[in-house]
Amino acid sequence: MSAVILFWALAVSQICLGIALFCAAYRLVKGPRAQDRVLGLDTLYATMMMLFITFGIRTGTVIYFESALVIALLGFVSSVGLAKFLMRGEVIE
Repeated sequence: MSAVILFWALAVSQICLGIALFCAAYRLVKGPRAQDRVLGLDTLYATMMMLFITFGIRTGTVIYFESALVIALLGFVSSVGLAKFLMRGEVIE
């Protein structure tokens, strides 16, 4: 019984994360300002990270968890870099 519940919970969460991924991609492409595009990018990498984690839970392989960790680290660094660029106009001081 619990395996069936886990299967359906993962399936529904992956569908919801896929919808969120498309919404974030829309905000990234159609954002009227640069700040909206940066927020769309942040949401995109966070959603993709969660989608990889759910794939890892579903398949039971470690590679999805490692790739989610890499996405989280690179996403954070890119967010900080883009925020500094939007605030000051340069990334490296």
